[in-house]
Amino acid sequence: MSSTSAEIFPYGEWPSPITAADVARGHIRLSFPVIAADTVYWQETLPAEGGRQTVVRRGPDGVSRDLLAAPWNARTRVHEYGGRSYLPVPGGVLFANFGDQRLYVAPDGGGEPGPLTAATEAIDDRFADFVLSPDKREVWCVRERHAGGQVNGPAKQITRAIVAIPLDGSAHQDPDAVRVLVQGSDFFAFPTPSPDGSMLAWIAWDHPRMPWDGTELRVAPVADTRNYRVLLGGEAESVVAPVWRDDQVLYVVSDRSGWWNLYLTRLTGGEPAALCPREEEFAAPLWQLGGRPYAVLGDGRIAVVHGTDEMRLALLDPETGALEDVEVPYRVFELGGASGLVVAGLAGGPGIPQSVVTMRVAMLAGPTVPAGTAATVLRREADSMPDVAYLPVPRAAELTGPSGSVVHALVYPPASPVATAPDGEAPPYVVWVHGGPTARVYPLFDMEKAYFTSRGIGVIDVNYGGSSGYGRAYRERLRGQWGIVDVADCAAAALALADAGDADGKRLGIRGGSAGGWTALAAVTSGLEPVISNLGAEDGHGVFAAAVSYYGVSDLRGFAATTHDFESRYLDGLIGPLPQAAGLYAERAPVGHVSHATCPVLLLQGLDDPVVPPVQAESIASDLAAHGIPYAYLPFEGESHGFRKAETIVACLEAELSFYGQIMGFTPPGVAPVPLAGG
Repeated sequence: MSSTSAEIFPYGEWPSPITAADVARGHIRLSFPVIAADTVYWQETLPAEGGRQTVVRRGPDGVSRDLLAAPWNARTRVHEYGGRSYLPVPGGVLFANFGDQRLYVAPDGGGEPGPLTAATEAIDDRFADFVLSPDKREVWCVRERHAGGQVNGPAKQITRAIVAIPLDGSAHQDPDAVRVLVQGSDFFAFPTPSPDGSMLAWIAWDHPRMPWDGTELRVAPVADTRNYRVLLGGEAESVVAPVWRDDQVLYVVSDRSGWWNLYLTRLTGGEPAALCPREEEFAAPLWQLGGRPYAVLGDGRIAVVHGTDEMRLALLDPETGALEDVEVPYRVFELGGASGLVVAGLAGGPGIPQSVVTMRVAMLAGPTVPAGTAATVLRREADSMPDVAYLPVPRAAELTGPSGSVVHALVYPPASPVATAPDGEAPPYVVWVHGGPTARVYPLFDMEKAYFTSRGIGVIDVNYGGSSGYGRAYRERLRGQWGIVDVADCAAAALALADAGDADGKRLGIRGGSAGGWTALAAVTSGLEPVISNLGAEDGHGVFAAAVSYYGVSDLRGFAATTHDFESRYLDGLIGPLPQAAGLYAERAPVGHVSHATCPVLLLQGLDDPVVPPVQAESIASDLAAHGIPYAYLPFEGESHGFRKAETIVACLEAELSFYGQIMGFTPPGVAPVPLAGG
């Protein structure tokens, strides 16, 4: 339907065929594809089954088979964020079962999975980052052991090691059959045996560093890993993803130049050689274990992903440094692996759902590296698509922050083929704040955004200072400045839209999850008034009219004391170490800084969240109630950090839409009002 026949509706009340249930059904999540010979595997998260995660196998017959029936749930809890929870092994697929965190093998021919590791009462062992041993008799992986006292809190005793687990099942009855290969550091990743099996490479780091701050590439004989050498890395250099080219040479990604680029390093020593130095990223922060950002092809070339605003698939010739993008219709590509000249990965774009794809790349011929061939789609996150006219078309924006620095963002304007707004009305806009905070957003198809934009509510996704994707210096803008730089950048982005006439400055919202929830809450509490007022907010009431927090941090001191081990020292870099920085923790926390200027807030929280426990939402809810600020607090049983159940997703989206309507002055059709307390 052309825009000339569109009917006039207020922004926020546009009729839309995209329901919250559609979003929930489309919330199937695909992750960690792996290719082994002519077979492709991937993880699939199923909201209709309470967020159960399974492993799917696509063989040469072209048929996709779910390898795990309910209640099996292939999800590891290492670092609480998990990662790739499975590995193809001889005769089947190894996986970590969520319920007990033990390892099992699902046989290729079907049947009940058999256990590989033992059940223990006093010890909680978790496993991730799996690789087959050179003789294929063991799986080598990272083991995270929780022993003694509470899993989270002061009494926790958590250690990690790289271990070898026999595939014959002997460790099921005898836990001592598990051999420790490497220990002694707080964290490990990427256990990588050399082709001849004599050497082991791995990545290690210690508290208080996070893996994007500083890590080390270590190499040692398998027979004596205590006698290791550090080939690359340190306190201010992040190295990830070692891959052996041969028994003497490794590829690895390092940000020693200020950008995560590929290097070649030798066991014999010497300066590492940059293969393709660029002010672009060839890797992402190590939030989850088990993925690799590049893969060596059968002809020696390297399949890589690279970019800033987007991540494109390319082929790198390590001998010449030549890099050529593969011509595919995907603006964002996440590499899963390669077999011979076949590449597997996750690919998507603004109008293309994330998909598991494979493609055969052309042989090397002549002085250039030819591009690849068309991709074969094996699975999409969304089986059906709405009319593309209801989908927002994002545009990249480089905005100016309060200090004159560049702020990167993606703007998703309202879009509808059947509705238009009254003349002179500007749309409400909501700033979406990603988590991490060392994460980032890409221009990808997102039914959740379309749920709002198709109703006349714009979205601006902000890669604020501290986000990855734009080099180390941009990431480190947030060092010591969490709650300052992120808040200022998000406020600046919202005000820039209003100043340009693209958004209604009186109807700006902010929403975020986890660390993004912290930024949303910090942006609307009076402790940050100097930051907001410097950006030109009117009447002392800040930039934002409404805030939504999905399992967001509200009390930094409480978070530092109760969060899980992986992030237990994260705040040392984001705020400062305790107890020295105790004053800053109190000054920047939303709790204790609610005032008459605080806007209404919607709080959405999982009751089983080990990362941001429910007390974080409960404490800010009490503060809001004490000050008479309108708010709603919706807790969800059985939900952890990141909602997985379809009914939870529906409830949250409808509550969020109703909340915006009540605060911003529109009535979204077909959605029951969420009750607000206070006010």
